[in-house]
Amino acid sequence: MRSKTRAAALALAVLALVVTGCGDDAESGSASSGSACPDGKVRFGIEPYEDPAKLKPAYEVLGKALERKLGCPVELQVVEDYSAEVLAMENGKLEIAQFGPLGLVFASDRAGAEPVASFGDAKGELTTYKGGIWVAKDSPIQSIADLEGKSLALSEPGSTSGDAVPRFALEDEAGLDPKKDLKIEYAGGHPEALLALTNGKVDAAEINTQQLTSSKAEGQFDESKFRRVWESKPIPNDPITVAKDLDPALKAKITKALLELSPKDVAQVGAFLDVDPPGPMVAVTKETYQPLFELAETLGLTEKDV
Repeated sequence: MRSKTRAAALALAVLALVVTGCGDDAESGSASSGSACPDGKVRFGIEPYEDPAKLKPAYEVLGKALERKLGCPVELQVVEDYSAEVLAMENGKLEIAQFGPLGLVFASDRAGAEPVASFGDAKGELTTYKGGIWVAKDSPIQSIADLEGKSLALSEPGSTSGDAVPRFALEDEAGLDPKKDLKIEYAGGHPEALLALTNGKVDAAEINTQQLTSSKAEGQFDESKFRRVWESKPIPNDPITVAKDLDPALKAKITKALLELSPKDVAQVGAFLDVDPPGPMVAVTKETYQPLFELAETLGLTEKDV
């Protein structure tokens, strides 16, 4: 889910917003900087899978609710990219972080990120999304095998549905070598890949179900003018992780707080992730995302690919 550069200067966040409060009653709607909060706050990193200006108000709602549950200030940081987020947790500058499913693979290996919660539906079940490849309605391309010799816009290196999953499908299902048999163009994000197709810059583009939903809602994509020629299997939604070196009591407190958030608390964030109607967050573990670990191994991906 989607950034523009790989600069490792994680301190230069695209956006940093601090949600603070006063008092010491966690359930009363105020927050305290007690001993349970490292350095008087808990820092929560989010990768920029959408325009940070759009993410800001949604995560402010979630952050304030989490702050009330924890009883200490929550500092939200929309970091520059996947690499910056992994580096931040590795260097002890994030206690909590939301990663894309494939980003978790490298965050787990390098920074010890431990998935504890993800986004549930109204039935309390873990939500998923799907990758997709789309073409213009009048395009002669009928399947991904027809992409040979054509141009395909992908999101960015290391994206789950915007890079790894469609590249694997090209090799495994269509027998194509993405490096030789077609022209891959990394657009810089899911919205940018969609725009590359709608503006006629490429023959095909990846558009996952999350981006499809949000773009249609905003009037940025007229589905009647395009066709989907490939769709992936369901991918478990983004995990929220905690740093492995946190005090066990704080880990448990954060996990409990996340799982106790109401559907209303997470609804705005869930809308970006095609979670409608939203439910409470659900517990997840590393095993939940094991297929992504296996995919990374199959493709020979390393943290340099993220």
